[in-house]
Amino acid sequence: MKGCIFCDIVAGRVPAYRVLEDDQTVAFLDHRPLLPGHVLVVPRTHYATLGDLPADTVGPLFLDVQRLALAVEYGLQADGSFVAVNIRISQSVPHLHVHVVPRRKNDGLFGKTFQWMRRPYPSTEAIVEVQRAIQAALASAH
Repeated sequence: MKGCIFCDIVAGRVPAYRVLEDDQTVAFLDHRPLLPGHVLVVPRTHYATLGDLPADTVGPLFLDVQRLALAVEYGLQADGSFVAVNIRISQSVPHLHVHVVPRRKNDGLFGKTFQWMRRPYPSTEAIVEVQRAIQAALASAH
């Protein structure tokens, strides 16, 4: 879809730190993560919301989400992960995307309320290190 940043990333017109690609899905590091290792998983085809996603593509998308949830835990030595989909409210890009965020005890993401605070990577080297750790974890899971 013209004007969609995620469609541009999928098409390779906008660079991104990709961690997974297959026929239906592209996953890349969020450039303004909640926590380091925050991955966005998007279908290659533009669908605005989860409700727009055809039933036969829900399974393949969420199998990739499942793989990534395990990979961010393993690759980044996290205690767990957080998976979320915003639908319209708080959906900053109107292209379906699933957030996969590595979690650690006392990481500050959840307190009395959920804190959707962005924490940019301090350097290109830091984001590449996280990208490689997740890719290595995915490769070792095969």
